[in-house]
Amino acid sequence: MSEHFDEAVFRERTGRVQAAMSDADADLAVLFPSSNLHYLAGFEEDPAERHLFLFVPREGDPAFVVPTLYETQVRAESWVETVRAYGDDEDPLSVVEDVLDDLLWGVDEVPRVLVDDSMWATFTQDLRGVLPDANWGLASEAVADVRVRKDDAELDALRRAGRVADDVSEWLRSRGEDVVGSTETELADEIEEELRARGASDVAFPVILGSGPNGAMPHHTHGDREIGRGDPVVLDFGGTVDDYPGDQTRTVVFAGDPPERFREVHDVVREAQQAAVDAVEPGVEAQAVDAAAREVIEAAGYGDAFFHRTGHGVGLDVHESPYIVAGNDRVLEPGMVFSIEPGIYLDGEFGVRIEDLVAVTDDGCERLNDSPRDWRCG
Repeated sequence: MSEHFDEAVFRERTGRVQAAMSDADADLAVLFPSSNLHYLAGFEEDPAERHLFLFVPREGDPAFVVPTLYETQVRAESWVETVRAYGDDEDPLSVVEDVLDDLLWGVDEVPRVLVDDSMWATFTQDLRGVLPDANWGLASEAVADVRVRKDDAELDALRRAGRVADDVSEWLRSRGEDVVGSTETELADEIEEELRARGASDVAFPVILGSGPNGAMPHHTHGDREIGRGDPVVLDFGGTVDDYPGDQTRTVVFAGDPPERFREVHDVVREAQQAAVDAVEPGVEAQAVDAAAREVIEAAGYGDAFFHRTGHGVGLDVHESPYIVAGNDRVLEPGMVFSIEPGIYLDGEFGVRIEDLVAVTDDGCERLNDSPRDWRCG
């Protein structure tokens, strides 16, 4: 469990999820190693072949079922007091049955059970075998609306992750002409080192670094192309701070004169991003923020070159709700955090994307990134 969060935070989150379970008429949620489990229990682990579940009843305290080799770790890293362990020579489902008997005692009707959205099919099938008559749903019914509104501890971590990204962005600009001649991969490796040196525990996602025509591919990671004078370079990166990711994109030219149209395109993207930021406030639909960015780009004649959503929610997962996209009528609320990242991509020439994270406030939004958005370096 991160030292930045205390037990009271996790208990409060669990209480809100249990209230949402009641609204969804659910008796039990079963979480698997995932960001949902991490969010409620403070314990983080990758999925593996052994049964590891957190059972959250509608009322009362949660309970873990874990392999014995995880028992000490779970007790040390989570606030959950009930931890039932099984050895490799035991049947884990017999332990699951015992825990379910305790947690579902008093449920007279057929129980409604929510399973983690990312749970592997083999474990879902095992649960169905233990509870053959249950009604099933997804944990997102109860967890998603709680996670989408970040609490104070989460916002603090996201702000600090934003500052790390800002620091690295400004360091990159200061390099200027020294970057020319480096390959994309060499510079991406340096960015990863700087993120860690400036306070990130790890990179939040593989660095996206597209120079010249590679920048026209939005999810080009990086390769052996050398960065030349005048090359527009799309730089998309972030570091993890107390389990929460930064995510920032800037498009820069390290030295020399950029290609024809680049200045115009960069100005359009920057205007579109500002229009979307200005549109953010409580009560506005997510799709209206997307429309604000898209209208600027379409008016400039580049609508076909902006072919992805304007943004995505950010929390324990780099991509989560709310999605800032046409058709999403989700109403924005204080505490929601998401990216605003319009882009224009001219195949075979260059791309431009500018991205900041924003947090919805009571009367607008707070930008979590403040590094320069201009394209000039040095």
